[in-house]
Amino acid sequence: MRHVGTQTLETPRLVLRRLLPEDAPAMYRNWASNPAVTRWLRWEPHKSLAETYALLTAWSVLYQNPDYYQWAIEVKATGEVIGAISLTVSCCAEPEAAKAWEARGADLKQGIWEPGYCIGQPWWNQGYTTEALQAVTDYWFVRAEGCWLACCHAVENPASGAVMRHAGFVYDHDAIYHKFDGTPVDCHVYRLTRADWTAHKRKELL
Repeated sequence: MRHVGTQTLETPRLVLRRLLPEDAPAMYRNWASNPAVTRWLRWEPHKSLAETYALLTAWSVLYQNPDYYQWAIEVKATGEVIGAISLTVSCCAEPEAAKAWEARGADLKQGIWEPGYCIGQPWWNQGYTTEALQAVTDYWFVRAEGCWLACCHAVENPASGAVMRHAGFVYDHDAIYHKFDGTPVDCHVYRLTRADWTAHKRKELL
C-alpha cells in the first residue's frame, strides 16, 4: 500500500476533486445544513455558513498529507458541488469492530480504511453516490495499492447499503458504531477485498 493523497478523479458524470473553502456556500446549501442528509452521519447539521467555511479551511491544510483522502462530488454538466466522499480510518476502527475484523483474519497493519459519503437530497436516487464510490474504490486498489476496505451503514438507512452493494461491497457482519456525541448506532458492516473488487469489475464487463 502506498498513500497517494487526494487527486482529481473523473467519471462519466462527475468530477471528484479537493474540497476548497470557496465550496462552503454549496456545501452548506446542498447537504451540510440538511438534517435529512446528516441523520445517519456522525456529525450534526451545520448551524451556519461560517461553520462550514471553518471546517473546509481546516481540511484544506490536511491535503498536504499523502494519507488524507477527501473529495468534493461535482456534477460535470452543471459544475454544482452536490456532496462529498472520503477515505478515512473511521468508525469501523472502534475497538470492538477491530476485534471483529481481526477474528475474520483481516490485515490490520495499515488500519481499517473506510469510505464515507453524503450527497444532497435533490440528487438522491440518481446513481451519483454509487458512481463516486466506484471511482474512489478503483483509486484505492489501483493507485494506492490498497488491500481491502470496510464500510458500514446504519441498519435504519438501507439506501446506503444499496450504494455499497452496487459498488461491489459484500455484507460481512453487524456491529455498533458511535456518533461523535457518543450515540450508539446499530449498523451493517461490509467489506471489499481485492478479490471482491476484481470480481465486481469483471461482472461490469459482462
